[in-house]
Amino acid sequence: MKRENQSSTSKFLLLGLPIQPEQQGVFFALFLGMYLTTVLGNLLIILLIRLDARLHTPMYFFLSNLAFTDVSFSSVTIPKMLMNMHTQQQSILYVECISQMYFFILFGCFDNFLLAVMAYDRYVAICQPLHYTTVMRQELCISLVAVSWFFCCIHALLHTLLLVQLSFCAENTIPNFFCDLPSLLKMSCSDISINELVIFTEGGMLFILPLSIILGSYVHIGTIILRVPSTKRLFKAFSTCGSHLFVVSLYYGTLAGAYFFSSLWDSNDKYIVASVIYAVVTPMLNPFIYSLRNRDIKQALEIFLNRANFLK
Repeated sequence: MKRENQSSTSKFLLLGLPIQPEQQGVFFALFLGMYLTTVLGNLLIILLIRLDARLHTPMYFFLSNLAFTDVSFSSVTIPKMLMNMHTQQQSILYVECISQMYFFILFGCFDNFLLAVMAYDRYVAICQPLHYTTVMRQELCISLVAVSWFFCCIHALLHTLLLVQLSFCAENTIPNFFCDLPSLLKMSCSDISINELVIFTEGGMLFILPLSIILGSYVHIGTIILRVPSTKRLFKAFSTCGSHLFVVSLYYGTLAGAYFFSSLWDSNDKYIVASVIYAVVTPMLNPFIYSLRNRDIKQALEIFLNRANFLK
């Protein structure tokens, strides 16, 4: 196979979605609508939290960060996919591809850390309610977000620097609608043992640690509730944690389907579908999950709409 190093590989070809040419217009409109829903829905959540003083609490501080991350996460992949569908061009420059992969890893990692921080916040709120304001003080909340950003930046930078050292074969078609790390590694003609080792050690640790915090937090919450079971406490815990649990299940379920069990798919189309759910659908659903089940967000939205009507 012809061998090309990273400096001579000027572009890659994105295979895109497994759809027929005559269906391009329909899917373009569909994904454009999903992207606009993601951006507007998450920005609305950020705006409501910013404007309503009652939402200036740790839980909503983390939720606003999650909304910002979802907007950024979607913006890494969807605009390029839409442009390729509109122009019928599948190429992406090498620099753009590496940049897209870096930010995809960055925001995906930050999503992972944020879900763990939000689980810890719910644990303190339910298991230590009298100490909640002293434990989840503003300094700690900002520190948790800052530390998450730091580790995720290092994580994404590490995998990016290791990738750019590789050489790529003449076959430069990526079997996805964006530049993802597994696909790029499969295209390399170099020895990728170090890359795989880092993925399974450092990447595995950054995946398992937040997941362990989430599971540990909810195990403690469940233990506390079951000690003195009551309908009121169960309803309060479910109303407090239900939205977060649903988002966690959706995030880790689609992540596992797209990457950890991708080798079990009998076709690449199923892998792409799992990637679409993880990268496109999940960020779009988060605003609906938190707003439809959250009384505070609903009230803030009503106040916001009433103010808008009053100004008119």
